[in-house]
Amino acid sequence: MSPYETRAAVAAPARTTAPATATATATAPVPAAAPDTEELRARVWESVMALDEATTVATLLRALDAGTAAEEILLDVIASVQGRVGREWAANRITVAQEHAATAINDRAVAAVVLHPKARREPTLGRVTVACVDGEWHALPARLLAETLRIRGWHVDYLGAQVPAHHLVAHLHRTGPDAVALSGSLATRLPTAHATITACQAVGTPVIVGGAAFGPGGRYARLLGADAWAPDARAAAERLARGPLPRPRPGHQAIDDLPHLNDQEYTLVARSRQRLVRAVFSQLEDAYPAMRGYTEAQRERTAEDLSHIVEFLAAALYTGDEELFSGFLLWTAEVLEARGVPAASLLPTLDLLERELHDFPRTAATLRAGAARLPRTPLTPAWTVE
Repeated sequence: MSPYETRAAVAAPARTTAPATATATATAPVPAAAPDTEELRARVWESVMALDEATTVATLLRALDAGTAAEEILLDVIASVQGRVGREWAANRITVAQEHAATAINDRAVAAVVLHPKARREPTLGRVTVACVDGEWHALPARLLAETLRIRGWHVDYLGAQVPAHHLVAHLHRTGPDAVALSGSLATRLPTAHATITACQAVGTPVIVGGAAFGPGGRYARLLGADAWAPDARAAAERLARGPLPRPRPGHQAIDDLPHLNDQEYTLVARSRQRLVRAVFSQLEDAYPAMRGYTEAQRERTAEDLSHIVEFLAAALYTGDEELFSGFLLWTAEVLEARGVPAASLLPTLDLLERELHDFPRTAATLRAGAARLPRTPLTPAWTVE
């Protein structure tokens, strides 16, 4: 019996000879009721945190056999559990290794669910290409959208994580889909997303975007000229079901959406990232001698953190939105505080960056706006709160 078929096989009762006065009755087995979604999430969370892939998959397939819809399992159980994985990592309640293992289990659980006969459907609607922005490794949200669309009857080409724009456009030329669904989780990839949106539109393919990178309410989707935005996979599927996306504007260029880029501040800061990281790292060592005792691994992580700050600063300059940078700093402050590092440790970096970039008015204003949102608690030379 296939692992995707019903697991309970019921044998018919054998016939027996009974006295004429006796009545033989047989009661048909009652199928297991579909579990409550909250209960199912709790079970799956427990098995995922135990890194028990077999139990996770078995639990989900039993729910599917019992009548829970495949789309509900994908979006209300697996996606919900994955979101909690991210929040638990940010709160320092699980490790990076646990987060990676949990994500891998959830990805394989998606595969198991969509291979079940109850989840399969012949494509009767149009064709959609689903891809992640180049440089975006968070592929599970795009995978969930692709499988949701397949369940609803779309022909889906799922290209996965980190798809370079020129390869995506070449695929569009070969297949001629009705739309591209572009996924992005990191706001630092917005400049690349913008170029990709424009490239797809240039060959006549409309683009719907989604993911945390595009901001609250999809504010950056509109800014970057996407043809549609959806807050989640279910909403994206419903938008596509309502009818074709609007056709792209002919002759549209990326710079048409963002005239503030003419000041070149984004370009100069983005190109100077490595130099800025080196300069700020050196000055931090002078101001806080305890840094000189860092191990090589600690030095590498500090340099990576500085690089992320500059990347988000550049993204804020690209979009012209100071709140993008401030929001990143507040999130980073929460992650640091959860690990016993004071949020105020970000302030010296912001001050030093402002000194390095004092000739750039938009950049300096963005740095000041971000710093104003953080607590100004003095730090000792040992990088602790006084």
